[in-house]
Amino acid sequence: MSTRFLLAVILPILVLGCSRPPPPASTATIGSSVDVDGEFARLQASLAREVPGAITDSPETGQRWAALAQRAVAARGQAIRRPQLVMVVDRNPAVQEMRLVLARPSGPWQSLGGTRVSTGQEGRHGYFITPTGVFPHTDAILDWRAEGTFNANGIRGLGLQGMRVWDFGWQTAERGWDADGGTAEIRLLVHATDPDVLEQRLGRPASKGCIRVPGPMNVFLDRHGILDSDYEAAAKADPRYDAVLRPDRTPTPLAGTMLVIVDSAEGLIAAAPSR
Repeated sequence: MSTRFLLAVILPILVLGCSRPPPPASTATIGSSVDVDGEFARLQASLAREVPGAITDSPETGQRWAALAQRAVAARGQAIRRPQLVMVVDRNPAVQEMRLVLARPSGPWQSLGGTRVSTGQEGRHGYFITPTGVFPHTDAILDWRAEGTFNANGIRGLGLQGMRVWDFGWQTAERGWDADGGTAEIRLLVHATDPDVLEQRLGRPASKGCIRVPGPMNVFLDRHGILDSDYEAAAKADPRYDAVLRPDRTPTPLAGTMLVIVDSAEGLIAAAPSR
């Protein structure tokens, strides 16, 4: 990704952000006292309404996703000090799904629901295996938004114009085409994809290492600020972060910062390296 392209994406957002009205007030601020069960139920209903084809888990399946998240977070040594949502992605080629899991300091963790995704494809030159681990979404890196332009193959790789791109920084990933297990640094992103060509292929490995989500799930994560706990705090003092956030957002008080990537086929849950 060139510096020129990034500037072209970010600068218009900054200009827009300086003139727009503040977002609607939420019923509770992040970190404040909140009716956790009530907010969980509200978000679950919103997910079903706003994301066509959203996956709702049986109690048994929900417990499996919650256990995957708990083991990964424990392996990282990450303390859960308040109820918060965690985005969990299973890169297992036979699964290729994500869930939003409510993590609690005490008591059972719960799956809110999720969607199909695509992670890194093996056996294709230039494509990397999405790394496992726990990756924080913090204000150390500025997110951006898709331009909605077509590439040389007629594909809008990041989805429609304005779709959010969550940036988790440089991470070490396996070369999917390298039989010797070679690795390289990739920019780990969560983003939408072309709604007319690639979105229908979600549910199988297809990306170059990033995590592709459906457009409606991209909007849901963005509008409700699921991973934006740090961003909301930073936006109060720094207009750059406010410019990235949606003007019509209604951030949930259960917002968190953690992307958890697991591989249920291998049982691999490795902590992301410190940076």
